Amino acid sequence: MGESASSSASDDMSWGEVAQLGLRYGKIPLALLAVEALYWFITQPSDTLALIQVTEAYIWNEVTQLMFGEGASTLSMHNGWMTRIDFHHESFPGALNSVGLYVSDECAGVHEMIFLSTLVLMTDGVTQREKFKAVAVMCGIVYVLNIVRLVAFYPIAVEGCLANPNQPECLNGMWNFHTFVYQWGFLIVLLLMWLVWFKFIGGASRTMKASQEEKEQWRIVIRKRWEQKHFALIGVMLAFFGIAWFWINGNSTAMDAKNVIDFCAFSDLTTPGCYEAQNTWDNAIQGAWSFAVLGLVLGAVGFYDIERKDSDGNWPTYESEEKETTDLESKSKKEKPKGSWRNRSSTSEEE
Repeated sequence: MGESASSSASDDMSWGEVAQLGLRYGKIPLALLAVEALYWFITQPSDTLALIQVTEAYIWNEVTQLMFGEGASTLSMHNGWMTRIDFHHESFPGALNSVGLYVSDECAGVHEMIFLSTLVLMTDGVTQREKFKAVAVMCGIVYVLNIVRLVAFYPIAVEGCLANPNQPECLNGMWNFHTFVYQWGFLIVLLLMWLVWFKFIGGASRTMKASQEEKEQWRIVIRKRWEQKHFALIGVMLAFFGIAWFWINGNSTAMDAKNVIDFCAFSDLTTPGCYEAQNTWDNAIQGAWSFAVLGLVLGAVGFYDIERKDSDGNWPTYESEEKETTDLESKSKKEKPKGSWRNRSSTSEEE
């Protein structure tokens, strides 16, 4: 009884340790926000991940035909890429009894892979080899799950339209499934995957050990010594962000093109005007993306610093730290022992 109680007490973390873990993992939400912003800029132009989109559309079409028959789906062009899938069934609404879908860059699963990879790579106390192995396995699982999600559209659509044939409302089940998985389903699955991996590797204990040992030979830290050039880099970053925002939102031509694109997507149109509007919008996004990326790079150079240990294995110290250490040493030297020298010497002689 005594041994189990003591072992359980030793396993409990103090509030200080909990706070220490919280501070170390506070960088993960910040990293995720940065990755989300980066991904948003990347995928604003249409078909940014075209090669992956084409691959997934091909697999989606082949698996659908394999499971539900050769006439269940067909693969065709969308915006110049083989990413469109048309479902065919006699119960589907419309003159052609078909439903048209396509694999966009948001549907490619890369967003989820980047999100999960960031969670894994930002986990402390785990070797780089273990992290990269976990990222490879988890991204493979996400890729397969995304294919399964796409293949599930056809049976869901058929089930709804068999119950209410030739009515547009019969496809609501498929659209609701798509919306739920897109907004919440994948997020829940990704967090569960990371939590299971984190628990399996003993992430909490590894993080505490890493925070106490600090065996890194180099580290990226917030800059402690600021010079005028560093402030200038931060200013340039903010200016470039403003230019990137204005490049899109302050550009009436780009906003008009975006309205045309939305109308074409809603009406499923592929007219020359739609293609021209898409090119105009893509050019605007690419210009904004260039300024934003350049601003991020310059801002990171100005805000962060790379520290390396010296030959004795110590991190570099700065003037404020050296002054504090010198003050403590001088204070300890000035402290006099209690009693006089004569009293101490006489006492020692008596003894």
